[in-house]
Amino acid sequence: MFIGDREIIEAALFAAGGPVDLATLKELVSKKKKTRAIVLSLIQEYHKRQSGLDILEVEGKYVMQVKPEYADQVRSVAPKELPSPVLRTLSMIAYHQPLLQSDLVEKRGNATYDHVKELEARGLISRSPEGRSRILATTQGFAEYFGLKSSDPEYVKQKIIELVSEQGQTGLDKWLGVKPTVGVTMGYLSLMFLLGIDNFKVVEPYKPTEKDIQRIKDVSKLVISKGYGEKVAEYFNGEIIEVQAVTFDDLLGTIEKLSPLGNKDKVKAAVEKVSELKEQYLSKTLGITTRVKPATDMVARLITDMKLNVSAGGLLVAPDYGLSSEGVDVSSGADILVPSHQNAVDDIVKRVCQRYDAIINGITNGIDNGTNNGIDNGIDNGIDNGIDNGTDNGTDNGTDNGIAEKDFKV
Repeated sequence: MFIGDREIIEAALFAAGGPVDLATLKELVSKKKKTRAIVLSLIQEYHKRQSGLDILEVEGKYVMQVKPEYADQVRSVAPKELPSPVLRTLSMIAYHQPLLQSDLVEKRGNATYDHVKELEARGLISRSPEGRSRILATTQGFAEYFGLKSSDPEYVKQKIIELVSEQGQTGLDKWLGVKPTVGVTMGYLSLMFLLGIDNFKVVEPYKPTEKDIQRIKDVSKLVISKGYGEKVAEYFNGEIIEVQAVTFDDLLGTIEKLSPLGNKDKVKAAVEKVSELKEQYLSKTLGITTRVKPATDMVARLITDMKLNVSAGGLLVAPDYGLSSEGVDVSSGADILVPSHQNAVDDIVKRVCQRYDAIINGITNGIDNGTNNGIDNGIDNGIDNGIDNGTDNGTDNGTDNGIAEKDFKV
């Protein structure tokens, strides 16, 4: 039976189980100068076939492999693959390369050392000394193993992103250790620093221009005020996190929502700080008996949280923004004005404190003014009464004395 060079090259690619360079294939055939032409012919032939196999050129080497669309169906009979934890470590190296081994261990734990040894033994990564640690990077063997056309780090990184992005942000977090980019408004910017959320950008989602919308599309999560989610969802497909920070309880709830994105220690410290402030302010309101009347729902929530007495005839407490969205001047005639986000400080914790202070100080000043007015009125009334009494007494005494004197003379 005649065996031609074409059949030998085809069999060699099948038997190799991985990429084979042109020099190796030339050693197997008689007409060495035609080797490349034969391989290219096989590539075209397999590409046109309705079969489960394909032949690809990868940086000057050639590999026969299962077509991607059949990979899942034959996975159970394929040679043993890398275990998921090892593959995850490899994915992180590929994405973050060149990567310090010490940084990788910090991200993945001590099991990383065994993963790195296995990956290096398989020729998928390289390790080179860097101070007291080692620099990790993928190799040509990595590109060959995964059937990539190039071993260039940027190309590898892009292909890794394409593969795991099919799983959404979960894939990026799980396989690459990539924290999502968080979009945040100026009103909640201080929360990013408070909780140690590093990967963020400031955006304008409420009244966005076309430029703003394009900027927002670059983030995977968006932190906005409660009640705006439906409107923002019209142009944003990522995860929308609706938060609020009117009261200390609101702030604690917001911290809980954002805690997975932040630094564990900073989140814990923030919870402790806000909880302590809440207790301090509640202790300040314990002795207050003055009744108040909230002008808006926002103020009503503050007053409820402070456990103040409410009455229709109480001191009117209103936000300081003036006209509401309905065109009503909610600040008009208020006894106490509470700073809204428009006129509050940038630091979100101080902003909440500022609202509580405004109400407590407003009530205290109202009590002081009432006391002073009472003292002033008492003094004025005492003087007026003294004058009136003196006048009356003088008249009465003068009359009585005159009558007595007349009588005496008679």
